[in-house]
Amino acid sequence: MKRKKIKEFLWENLIAFASIFSIIILILIFVYLLRDGLPVFSVVSIKDFLTGKLWYPISSPAKFGILPLIEGSLLVTALATAIAAPLGVGCAFYIAEIAPPKIRDFLKIIVELIAGIPSVVLGFIGMVTLSVFVKNAFHISTGLTAFTGGIVLAFMAIPTIATISEDAIYSVPKDQREASLALGATKWQTLYKVIFPSSLSGIIAAVMLGVGRAIGETMVVMMVCGNSAVIPHTIFQPVRTLTATIAAEMGETVRGSDHYHALFAIGITLFCIAFVINLIADVAVRRKGARA
Repeated sequence: MKRKKIKEFLWENLIAFASIFSIIILILIFVYLLRDGLPVFSVVSIKDFLTGKLWYPISSPAKFGILPLIEGSLLVTALATAIAAPLGVGCAFYIAEIAPPKIRDFLKIIVELIAGIPSVVLGFIGMVTLSVFVKNAFHISTGLTAFTGGIVLAFMAIPTIATISEDAIYSVPKDQREASLALGATKWQTLYKVIFPSSLSGIIAAVMLGVGRAIGETMVVMMVCGNSAVIPHTIFQPVRTLTATIAAEMGETVRGSDHYHALFAIGITLFCIAFVINLIADVAVRRKGARA
């Protein structure tokens, strides 16, 4: 008994230490971004930085407007989420509740394999294959568009959404399923009237993690979105995202220059967007849990 208490004490403190350490690391990252990002606001106001429509960091005078980058990131992420969320959740329900055992095991392996494909490989496939298909199918000048990027990002986000949603579905007590069926409900009625509402908080968390995967992706959007820093008017235009801008320009930027600090300010913006997305997800999950 004493050994068991010691083991529990060690594990509790180890988990607490890991949690505190993670928070400290996150704070240090944000402080580092602030240190190198805030100096750019001595040459451009925060308002002009966030709402400016021109991103010409090496022109004279330089233009540091990231509104096209923000809109490009949000557009690609919204497209990816619109595609990945229903497919990922549907896949999770099929694997968890409908598929026979052999098919279930096979599909789980496929989902795990898809999750392990490097993003550069998916980007290459999107660039040489999907972009050509999109160009020919919609009769546009180039297939490297926000739409193409959204499809590839959706393919990357589906395994995350499917896996976590499946865990949420499995967490629904078996008694609820049996009670629903005992009252005369069909299997489909049990799915959407009992299991889906009960697992909704976990599904919301899964979708938001998929959104985080999409908005934080770099390589794919660099390769298939066209890298054009202009405000998109349709989903079939080339766009540039916040992450792609940092990755494409940081290596050739003079350390300590206004351009260098502007890229770190983009990092701050991306950090804040990710924080807001996670906050919304947390609020949604807590409200759903409180209602349940």
